[in-house]
Amino acid sequence: MAKVYLSLGSNLGNKQENLRKALQLIEEQAGHICALSSFYETQPWGFQSRNGFVNAVCLIETTFPPLRLLDTTQSIERQMGRTEKTTNGIYHDRIIDIDMLLYDELHLQTERLTLPHPLMNERDFVMKPLQEIYKADSANENLP
Repeated sequence: MAKVYLSLGSNLGNKQENLRKALQLIEEQAGHICALSSFYETQPWGFQSRNGFVNAVCLIETTFPPLRLLDTTQSIERQMGRTEKTTNGIYHDRIIDIDMLLYDELHLQTERLTLPHPLMNERDFVMKPLQEIYKADSANENLP
């Protein structure tokens, strides 16, 4: 079993319900949710929008290797109505966004996935909820 931290965000529609639905699908399709942060209301990062975000981080235990888990989370995004991640590298409004932050202690760099997530330390909307549940996981002492 791998311990994996996932970041979730939504800035369209019923944002809190979007996160709850994504969490339900993660539980059904990807792995057991062991911990969930509070929901945080945040401003868009990396693009302009009138729509604020609701963000959270969850810890799951999964048997999936990293790329299979990536495929699964992207499938969940599509199931919820998200059609693309970015347009020419530009962020935009989205019903759901699921990013893999940490996968055990794995360091990985491929065309499709970099672990730990390369931008997580720049994003308060990731770090605050991550710290909230990371500290509760007694096996971990310090964030990378």
